[in-house]
Amino acid sequence: MKYTRPAYGDPSIRTFYKESPFRPGGFNVPIVNDCPIPVRENFKLAAECRGPKWVPNSNTEFNFAMLADVCGMPEANWRAKERYEYTDWFGVQWMFVPEVGGPMLKPGTMFLDDITEWEKKVVWPDPDDYDFEGLSKKWWEGCDPDKVTQIDIGQGGTERLVAIRGGYSGAMLDMAAEPEAVRDFLDAFAEWEIKIIDKVCKYLPVDYMTYHDDWGSERDSFFSSAMMESMVFEPTKKIFDHMHSHGITVQLHSCGKIERFLPYMIDMGVNTLQIQARANDFKAYKEKYGDKLALEVGIRPNPAWTRDEAMKAIRDTVDTYGEGGGLISSFSNSDPEILWDGTMELYYYSREKYEG
Repeated sequence: MKYTRPAYGDPSIRTFYKESPFRPGGFNVPIVNDCPIPVRENFKLAAECRGPKWVPNSNTEFNFAMLADVCGMPEANWRAKERYEYTDWFGVQWMFVPEVGGPMLKPGTMFLDDITEWEKKVVWPDPDDYDFEGLSKKWWEGCDPDKVTQIDIGQGGTERLVAIRGGYSGAMLDMAAEPEAVRDFLDAFAEWEIKIIDKVCKYLPVDYMTYHDDWGSERDSFFSSAMMESMVFEPTKKIFDHMHSHGITVQLHSCGKIERFLPYMIDMGVNTLQIQARANDFKAYKEKYGDKLALEVGIRPNPAWTRDEAMKAIRDTVDTYGEGGGLISSFSNSDPEILWDGTMELYYYSREKYEG
């Protein structure tokens, strides 16, 4: 062990209060204070697989906001304990389902029953109708400018297609039967998304954006490689190219078994992946694409873990996925002392590993 880990409660270590999704209230999270390079610079190296100094910890090193936080568009209350309905900014009806931890289309809803009619029915929300300036300023007041600023931009093109067509069945049938209409819709979505990106970047110094587009179930992708090439690839690449033009690192969140699309993701300009561990072979992806795609691999808390078991899980994650960089991770735990020790272990162990 090259570096001594600061003991729990060390008064020389700054902390910040963070609400906990695992128990009522929150806890004080330690902030590592002896970084050899700035946090934002190290993040960029990790995301671009270029030899970071330590594994970035998204739990402690990021300012994170959902798009709704910085503009006020309708969004699910992710902490809701009971089901409720709401209508999004496109006019699509949703139901939040706490049993599964997220929103789903309201059963029976059908915003658009014919994709060839999308131009008549879809009204693209005007960014000027939302308070980007005021809410961005209010959110930024609580941020640390030395941290990585990450904005979750929300639903991507195919997810919006699914939303307006009442679910995956209608959207996937459209991709097979009406490819020109789908491509036109996704092209229009890309143009609108670029306006949203510009609006966010006008008021915030964004380092990192997360784009959500679920492309598969846990068995396989929803659509074929040919459909990716003819409909999805170019509009999505246009969005990611625009993010890059702002100096933004691109994260793709995509649920399902999406292995067939990894080469396309690289060509699109994706920097980091946030994908399902149980549906994808992270280790195989790291071995094959680890110099081109970074992985976000969270160390999920296990209430049964002892402190030693938690520290081992952290070291195993760094050893398996951290080689050469390309790993962004996090550690959470409802025990404040284990949380402290785990935060320090993730930083110091990965620093020792990268220093050799």
